Amino acid sequence: MTQVRSPLQAQVVQWQVAPGDTVRQGDLLVVLEAMKMEHEVRSPVTGRVGECLFGEGETVGKDEVLAVLAQGGDEVAAGEAVVEQLRSGIRADLQRIRERHALTLDGARPGAVARRHALGLRTARENVDDLCDAGSFTEYGALAYAAQRSRRSEDDLIRNTPADGMVTGIGSINGELVGPERSRAVVLAYDATVLAGTQGMRNHQKTDRLLDIAARNRLPVVLFAEGGGGRPGDTDMPIVAGLHVTTFASLARLNGQVPLVGIAAGRCFAGNAALLGCCDVIIATRASNIGMGGPAMVEGGGLGVYRPEEIGPSGVQHANGVIDVLVDDEAAAVQAARHYLSFFQGRVQAFEAPDGAALRELVPENRLRVYDSRAAFSGLADRGSVLELRTGFGTGIHTALARIEGRPVGLLANNPLHLGGAIDADAADKAARFMQLCNAHGLPLVSLVDTPGFMVGPQVEQAAQVRHVSRMFVAAAHLCVPFFSVVLRKGYGLGAMAMAAGGFHAPESTVAWPSGEFGAMGLEGAVRLGYRKELEAVPPGAGRDALFEQLVAKQYQNGQAMQMAATLEIDAVIDPAGTRAWLLRGLESSSARALSDHTPSIDTW
Repeated sequence: MTQVRSPLQAQVVQWQVAPGDTVRQGDLLVVLEAMKMEHEVRSPVTGRVGECLFGEGETVGKDEVLAVLAQGGDEVAAGEAVVEQLRSGIRADLQRIRERHALTLDGARPGAVARRHALGLRTARENVDDLCDAGSFTEYGALAYAAQRSRRSEDDLIRNTPADGMVTGIGSINGELVGPERSRAVVLAYDATVLAGTQGMRNHQKTDRLLDIAARNRLPVVLFAEGGGGRPGDTDMPIVAGLHVTTFASLARLNGQVPLVGIAAGRCFAGNAALLGCCDVIIATRASNIGMGGPAMVEGGGLGVYRPEEIGPSGVQHANGVIDVLVDDEAAAVQAARHYLSFFQGRVQAFEAPDGAALRELVPENRLRVYDSRAAFSGLADRGSVLELRTGFGTGIHTALARIEGRPVGLLANNPLHLGGAIDADAADKAARFMQLCNAHGLPLVSLVDTPGFMVGPQVEQAAQVRHVSRMFVAAAHLCVPFFSVVLRKGYGLGAMAMAAGGFHAPESTVAWPSGEFGAMGLEGAVRLGYRKELEAVPPGAGRDALFEQLVAKQYQNGQAMQMAATLEIDAVIDPAGTRAWLLRGLESSSARALSDHTPSIDTW
């Protein structure tokens, strides 16, 4: 292959050739214009034109590739090489369809693939192949092309807008893990090498077709959402604005019905981002940019001129909760998608149990010392099964999907490293939505409690704390899946009740470790309020401090886990090493209640 490069920065005036044309060495390929002067670019070799990379009127930089040529008679374009291999005594009609399908594959567009790889990104078909089990993907709508016949030739559209910029179909995911009957899923992948992954009228039709199949057969949906949003260049449809398309409503209607997995790499703006935002989980690469409007839309609104990299970078979108799982690259994103989807495909037989004895040392003996409660996930769940969600947002509560002896569950845990485990607005939002997610798709919930309660104070109330934290009570009250609470240390006030589905008798069981301590509010606050007169009667200083510590110690003794169990406010005090076994017995003896008549939903936030 020979790359023809621009000798200078200029504007493309007119192409003299088109993809597929045969040219001789010295033939004129394209006319460029710079500083009001025209420059001819001629073919350096004899061969066939594989691809013209810039349109007329576009600006090209010095040394940028203008066209790709296949040299000589033996070195034909990769797509045509595939076609030639198929010419071996078959019927003409079958030969035609084979040739046509060959032009939809990555091999037919080596220049576009090379540019994609140069960005460190994969093609849509490479991602689909990696996601789906080998040989399992059945493509729908492969022969579509952009609805632009009134302005471009059919041959041009076939060669340069394959599948109308979107690969759609049904494949098997995790078939070896969960079995073929539970592994089928709808896959939708925008192709950023075709018209920047924009949403054309025909790929909208393809999307709607597959979303209807997903709804009728209750199949999960995986969406590779990279792309620039709506496409204004489709001229074959008699429309003005295209606001009647049903794709967005079709995907949103699947919320709570089937798992919806969104993946973003590169640039994901406007309509593509809106579809991504409808998904239950968003998996994105560190190099991604996600926004409801790209640079052109921002500039068109008079809001300034920005580079794509300045709009919705992953660091911002991970911290604010848009991105649930942040990964390094597309390969890791696909692996995360397979892992996430596996939790909604049922129980598996193969698992490796953790060392539960390590849980005995998790909570420090010093009741004021913080620790990382995520270590409890590792001590309870099957090895390698934990997938944390929304790690950059609402850090006061950890949320994760995991398995206990092969059974999928949702895990929540207060985070003593953040505000001492107190629940703020972001943490409450995160927990409430996670409950909805698990409830909609039938996953039991395990809550690991260590909180002094809801966060309080004038600044906290400015963030609408009252409304946000109450979401936890409302979400829990509508749960139909089994719920289990384990108090690791602090179980105080309304925050502890919210972590226990609304109250300590709401779960199937509420147990505590020996380190558990309880009260209607934090012990120190309870002493300051309940014993104010006694404390004020002692002069400030060492004497008052000593009395305060004595009263706190007395409250601590009264609120120990064994006292709570003795009064039947909790169900048991257990050895931390036996927590997994306790939960497993509970999971085996409980079942989900029937869903109410109304359809369960999962907040996008």
